[in-house]
Amino acid sequence: MILTGRSLCLPSPGTVQELFSVARDASIVPDISLDPVLTTFLSLDSSAALQHHHAFVQRSMSREQRTQFSLSLNRELGGSRRITYGGVGVVALALSLLFDQIAQQVRTEGSTEGDLSTQSPLAEDIFGISISSRIGRIIYSYLCLIPEFANNEEKMAETTELYDRWLKLELIDHYERMTNKKRMSTVSMRQWLTGAAFHLHMRIHQVRLHSVPLGSAESLRLSYKSGIGLLVQGYTAYLRRNTKETAPGSQKPTIGTTSLPRQTKTSKSINKACSGNHLFNVSQVSTSISTDGLDETTATNSTAVGSRNCETHGTTEEFGVSVSKRSNETTVSMGSIKTHTNVTEYNREEEAGMLGLLVIEPGRNVSHNVQHHPCESPAIQQALVTRVINAQDLERNRNVFLFPEKVLRSLCRQRNDLAFKTS
Repeated sequence: MILTGRSLCLPSPGTVQELFSVARDASIVPDISLDPVLTTFLSLDSSAALQHHHAFVQRSMSREQRTQFSLSLNRELGGSRRITYGGVGVVALALSLLFDQIAQQVRTEGSTEGDLSTQSPLAEDIFGISISSRIGRIIYSYLCLIPEFANNEEKMAETTELYDRWLKLELIDHYERMTNKKRMSTVSMRQWLTGAAFHLHMRIHQVRLHSVPLGSAESLRLSYKSGIGLLVQGYTAYLRRNTKETAPGSQKPTIGTTSLPRQTKTSKSINKACSGNHLFNVSQVSTSISTDGLDETTATNSTAVGSRNCETHGTTEEFGVSVSKRSNETTVSMGSIKTHTNVTEYNREEEAGMLGLLVIEPGRNVSHNVQHHPCESPAIQQALVTRVINAQDLERNRNVFLFPEKVLRSLCRQRNDLAFKTS
């Protein structure tokens, strides 16, 4: 007798596709892809990208607003009309954020008066990672300092060397936590990838400033090239351990919704602002790195999709929460703002024995009504992990570290001072 797919209890491709669509519609499919803003400005095309962005942010402004934009930019840059290395790498990235900040201010009523530092809202995330995380804090603080020191190469070199050291130590510790201390997660992966990409280009900028030799940047690139491969393997194994699926009418798996907040995919590419006085000064960053021993976790809240009859369960959608495991109440802390979210139990009258449950990782789950045999769940879980990994833009992530040596030399030779008119 020839065994059929049903006898082997294998799901149909349509079933796997429908469950993946349920997860995607509920926004619980993880995303560890690098933010395109980061990869755009940390490239050989950064100068053209910055010129385009400078024009773009003013496109919808009135003449008066453009004048105010120019005046504010002039003030923030200390009256300089030319920014050293302003069109390349981390300097271009910092200026793009400054353009966004000033554009936001001039479009806001009453923003034409007063200093930017007293008006700018603090950013909550940067390149898809939370600014309250240690990696995000270092990156954001450094980018805020660049416009001030851009034309002082000695000060720029000193500042970059200092932040390079801090970020390197944090990335080493972060990698250790993910690989040896079972702290792997989508949030952790994205933080490390973003931090490593940014760190490499900090090192490249030091080569431009003649602070370190070319070999230092090449050695760092090869280290991260090796690291990303191992981390992707670990992340895949992590998803295989944590992806669970039950058919409608089956007994639901036990998941830790009472102690873990939701995690969320992030895709914000435009970041809020760097204040004139900066969010963190050198002493604050140094203190936070040496004393902050907690890992950052993330919360998310997925919306219900009526067309697929799926429901999501979770807590407040925020990054960088501090989680208290001593009770069922989760304290969410973002800077000086704190909110409290009670983790709710499932509505048993509505769900008992009726809906299936799909869990991608702790905190990412959605109820569904996709009908299939309960014995198909193990195969569905493995197929969904493959679909989730294939949905990641891993090629973009790897390309940040896989470029040949001649590209590295071209990046290090970039000059492209930025010159623009100011009123």
